[in-house]
Amino acid sequence: MKLHRILLGTALVILAPLAAAEPLPGTQPLTGTNDFSMEMVAGIDRFLDRELAASVGRRAAKWHRDFSSPEAYAKSIEPNRERFKKIIGVVDERETCKLQSRSTPPLEFNVVGAGTGYRIFAVRWSVLSGVDAEGLLLEPDEHLPPVANIVALPDCDWTPEMFVGLKEGVPIEAQFARRLAGSGCRVLVPLLMDRRDTYAGKPKIRMTNQPHREFIYRAASEMGRHIIGYEVQKVLAAVDCFVSEHIPSEPPAHSAYEPPPVGVIGYGEGGLIALYAAALDDRINAAVVSGYFQPREKLWREPIYRNVFGLLDEFGDAEIASFIALSKPIGNVVPPMPRALIIEASRHPDINGPPAPSQGRTGAAPGVISTPPLSDIEKEVARAQNLLGKIGLRPMTYSESEFARTNNLPEKPQPRFTLIKSGDGTGWPGCEAALTAFLKELHESAKLAPTEPPPPQGPSFRESDFQHQFDQLVEHTQRVLREGEARRAELWKKPNLDLSNWGFPLAKDSAAAVKKYQEDTRAYRDYLWDEVIGRFPPASLPVNPRTRLVYDEPKYRGYEVMLDVWPDVYAYGILLVPKDLKPGERRPVVVCQHGLEGRPQDCADPKVESRYYHSFANKLAERGFITYSPQNPYIGKDAFRVLQRKLNPLGKTLFAVIGRQHERTLDWLAAQPFVDGERIAFYGLSYGGKSAMRLPAMLEKYCLSICSGDYNEWIAKNASTTFKGSYMFTGEYEIFEWDLGNTFNYAEMSWLICPRPFMVERGHFDGVGVDEMVAYEYAKTKRRYDLLGIGDRCEFEYFNGPHEIHAVGTFDFLHKHLKWPKP
Repeated sequence: MKLHRILLGTALVILAPLAAAEPLPGTQPLTGTNDFSMEMVAGIDRFLDRELAASVGRRAAKWHRDFSSPEAYAKSIEPNRERFKKIIGVVDERETCKLQSRSTPPLEFNVVGAGTGYRIFAVRWSVLSGVDAEGLLLEPDEHLPPVANIVALPDCDWTPEMFVGLKEGVPIEAQFARRLAGSGCRVLVPLLMDRRDTYAGKPKIRMTNQPHREFIYRAASEMGRHIIGYEVQKVLAAVDCFVSEHIPSEPPAHSAYEPPPVGVIGYGEGGLIALYAAALDDRINAAVVSGYFQPREKLWREPIYRNVFGLLDEFGDAEIASFIALSKPIGNVVPPMPRALIIEASRHPDINGPPAPSQGRTGAAPGVISTPPLSDIEKEVARAQNLLGKIGLRPMTYSESEFARTNNLPEKPQPRFTLIKSGDGTGWPGCEAALTAFLKELHESAKLAPTEPPPPQGPSFRESDFQHQFDQLVEHTQRVLREGEARRAELWKKPNLDLSNWGFPLAKDSAAAVKKYQEDTRAYRDYLWDEVIGRFPPASLPVNPRTRLVYDEPKYRGYEVMLDVWPDVYAYGILLVPKDLKPGERRPVVVCQHGLEGRPQDCADPKVESRYYHSFANKLAERGFITYSPQNPYIGKDAFRVLQRKLNPLGKTLFAVIGRQHERTLDWLAAQPFVDGERIAFYGLSYGGKSAMRLPAMLEKYCLSICSGDYNEWIAKNASTTFKGSYMFTGEYEIFEWDLGNTFNYAEMSWLICPRPFMVERGHFDGVGVDEMVAYEYAKTKRRYDLLGIGDRCEFEYFNGPHEIHAVGTFDFLHKHLKWPKP
């Protein structure tokens, strides 16, 4: 939405005659002619840079490593592993895995190529309900067991056929899957989602230039899933196949047979998946991560499909690596076994952004990948090694020692993290030293095969196979989207909040029911703030209010206001104070919130007539209300969207900042001698309506809330691939909120505003949504108020109009519930 703008230079000319006027009593003069709105965004950006840098030192508080023994260490990191699984979306139960032919012929006849000592099969294996994986299997010729089972993951822009030399596109020296197969290993190469935009969108709605990975990321993140998690699941399903021997060749028929060890190796996006898979699954004995490992505090610069909500609050690459140190013990017989991680410093994929916009394809988030300095990689590897430096190596018991001796295992498990450079650290992945070390970790006597020419060009990668994989993942996001309402109902299953327990007729004591309801919803308010929005500490600076008179109208005066929050972060807005205030009188306040790319002047400048806001703050002031129009930092296009990118890895959203800004503002307003602190209302349009759903749900000092032009079936609005108004097809890449679909739709947010008055304002021609979707969601809001016996506190006004402040029923609502007489 393009909101009405006023030129800053023009505004300064208008304000200049009043610049020297007296500030509001009890405040210091506000000085300067800067653009306070954009300076706010820049200040928050500096604040977040410091928060990201500080996150490294804060992570230790989230870990409770017990170094007294390997067993104690393995147990002590399990809670962290479970949290890591959740934030990357590994939450769905996998199906029983079995490798099968990717096409009609039985697997043994579906040979697509061969090299010295191995054949190449096109395969498919089951992963989740409705989701399978596809790729190539490089199977050793001999009937003896392979020396190891390996999942080899190329960068996502390399197809399996390119990676094994059946098709051009990957340098021979980077085709390490073939060398491992020639060394006697069984190697499985999965197909990953790439960075093209071929299928990103819906032809009958809109196609975008989002990489396929981003398109899946958007819908998945809203539902607590992730493209990373889906592909980790594909690797773990392959490991399921390996350890259960659901593979083409039959294991030898003798009782002493043990499945071969399992390894993963990956490059670029495949390196990310290899690291995460090995961190989660201790059946993986060794891992190689090439072209990925580094400090992650600048994750916000990388493509958005790498964005993981809450990652840096607890995990950098070093912390993730620490999961790979030891396997978990099995009962009292099998002790924790050492695992190996090899970091190969190699060139990273060179990604300068998403596909270029073309033929109407737009909307992708910016993001780059480049090769970091070798010193950065060395620093992160050293951090990982230091995290494990205190693991105690107590003497083994007799049974443990016997198990180790019988199985040719070391009697004192020692984790092994190794850094190997490919050339000067910028060579191709899969260098001689890295592959040799990897093989040695998996099988002491294995020898690395020499590099050989690629096999004859075989059947090329079929585009339909890729589209099939893409469609499966998109459909899985839509299936969990459809299930989201049931998941939210489970979350709200507390007896006094579960509507199915509310009988008819209602209890006569409505006041007691409301009080009990408020008590029971407090935990949900904390959950929304802590787990969904993210909670920063309260303001750390003195409020230091600065004001200046900017408007002197017949019925009111207007003041610019600035309040400190944290270093570099302030709250800013415009306060309109009626001139007919009587000594000692305290009046209600309406906080009038602008939308996307808006400014306080859009709502409160008497000389601005906005097609969206219609001077509603001024009109309310003329009716005798005090109004305050705050600046929210969703202004500056990518400048503010970068804030969201920096906030997300810290487990926070933009509203984590906005919430504390409004908290400071509410406290200051309530302290003014002419303000009734019990009657401060919120009224916002568009992104301001988004604020109207979240801020009053968090901050109980708002006595009522009016959501204009935003109330919606919000989860579908964000993540549906069939609704033409969905954010899946637009440039608002910051809009997606992690796991919101399983926790809070707009009805659930309104339940946290309840029992305070709540109203929705919507024009029939507002393209933000459609009446039917909005009405469906609102019915759940209204029912909650009605069942509590306070239905008169909840209203909805439709009007014949577009995306705008209508200011009819809402003004009546404000007069009624703020107890202020109509003019």
